[in-house]
Amino acid sequence: MRQFFAYAILLLICATSCKDDQASKINKQLPRIGIAGLGIESSTFSPALSTEEAFHAKVGDSVFSRYPFLQPDSLNRKRAEWVPTLVGKSLPGGTVTREAYESLVTKSLKLLEENKPYDGLFFDIHGAMSVVGLDDPEGDFIARIRKVLGNDILISTSMDLHGNVSERLAKHTDLITCYRMAPHEDAIESKKRAVTNLIDRLENGKGKPAFKAWVPVPILLPGEKTSTRIEPGKSLYAKVPTVADQDGVIDAAIWIGYAWADEPRNHAVVMVTGDDKEKVAEGAEKLAQSFWDVRNEFEFVAPTTTLDESLKLALASNKKPYMISDMGDNPTAGGAGDVTWTLKQLLARPEFASKNGKSLIYASIPGPEFVTKAKEIGVGGKIKAKAGAAVDDRFSGPLLLEGTITAIKEGDVNAEIEVVVKVGNIDVIVTKKRKPYHHLSDFTNLGLDPKNADIVVVKIGYLVPELYDMRGDWTMALTPGGVDQDLNRLGYKRIKRPMFPLDSLMTQPDLTPRWIPASDVN
Repeated sequence: MRQFFAYAILLLICATSCKDDQASKINKQLPRIGIAGLGIESSTFSPALSTEEAFHAKVGDSVFSRYPFLQPDSLNRKRAEWVPTLVGKSLPGGTVTREAYESLVTKSLKLLEENKPYDGLFFDIHGAMSVVGLDDPEGDFIARIRKVLGNDILISTSMDLHGNVSERLAKHTDLITCYRMAPHEDAIESKKRAVTNLIDRLENGKGKPAFKAWVPVPILLPGEKTSTRIEPGKSLYAKVPTVADQDGVIDAAIWIGYAWADEPRNHAVVMVTGDDKEKVAEGAEKLAQSFWDVRNEFEFVAPTTTLDESLKLALASNKKPYMISDMGDNPTAGGAGDVTWTLKQLLARPEFASKNGKSLIYASIPGPEFVTKAKEIGVGGKIKAKAGAAVDDRFSGPLLLEGTITAIKEGDVNAEIEVVVKVGNIDVIVTKKRKPYHHLSDFTNLGLDPKNADIVVVKIGYLVPELYDMRGDWTMALTPGGVDQDLNRLGYKRIKRPMFPLDSLMTQPDLTPRWIPASDVN
């Protein structure tokens, strides 16, 4: 009997040990994947500078909050051992200071070094960062990552379609993709695709793609002309899945590029990755040629005219709200956000001085000193203080706003504090820091009712979905600022020429795919 119990215990110990060994083996089989990235659109035509604070960097497990598809109960979270390091995302703005860039990159590299080794890296960037004294920051960042992690690990890069893909970035990344919609309703879907492609290639053992085709397309257009809501952008981007979904192809992407930075890398690009050389090459050339063929068909996503004409149309309209995009200083494209030119014109109009006139909401203008004074006075009080033009005063100086305070609210990380001041029949939103107004709740939280306002003026280019659905009618005003839609007025000096539409008399460019070597090939 003792022998029987001894034997049973031995079997139990063996079973437990084997189970532990098996579990350990399974855990070891999970790929170890890091997460890092920095994202911003930076206009080099704006006098604004972006600092480290603007990136609101998340470190460690807090990084997961950015990715719904990597929550604890998600399939992709369970398919790998994830090592989030540092991810910083900034509202578009001016050129990033060199100090901010070096600080964020150094912190990222340190965390990556400390948490080695990795099988892969999810590199989450925008692609339109400009840094003082440095060309191609994203290319520089990924090259420095390679020096720390080596060339063997698999890197999958996710980007905005308004980013730029240099040959250096294409070389050091293995897998790459970007959004297929503008406005970017598929942003999370695209990031998830980048992650899924990465895990798939690690799990199936295929690793780095055999072929990476890169095609520079000499086109540089603003996002307001290339929305996928309308033609030809709609049909052009509809062709991407027909290439990407083929056997032998991993992914395909079209980058519009970023029009408001003056660097040689700023132009459109097509990239296709995969293991079937013929399909990769044919797909890349097909998409690039399709883009070139429709270059003359791109138009603004809404009627575009002067501010004066926009106001005439708005005042004559019975549709509510009549939306006007104040485009030249659009903070969602990289404008300083504090240009006062448009607001100055509005305040000078007699139509908005009368209480019986049409109502107008203006969103928004930064004025930290105005906000401080408003908090001292309180809601219902009268205020007379300056706002705007602290950063970009090239077109108009600070404005003296005199009116009644109707709301004061603690804002989000962008605005920090929001104040509404009623000047005549205009509700002006003044913020401590610049903030784009995208959502109905951005207005209603301040006691404003944009749906029933006669006119709403927003510092945005193409309307984001919630405002687009709310509009009664809409025009985009060609106003001045750091993201001026009239590209000929910007004064490019460093982009590659010829470039459409700046050089309209262009012949067929060479759209033959360039083969980009793998990251582990010298």
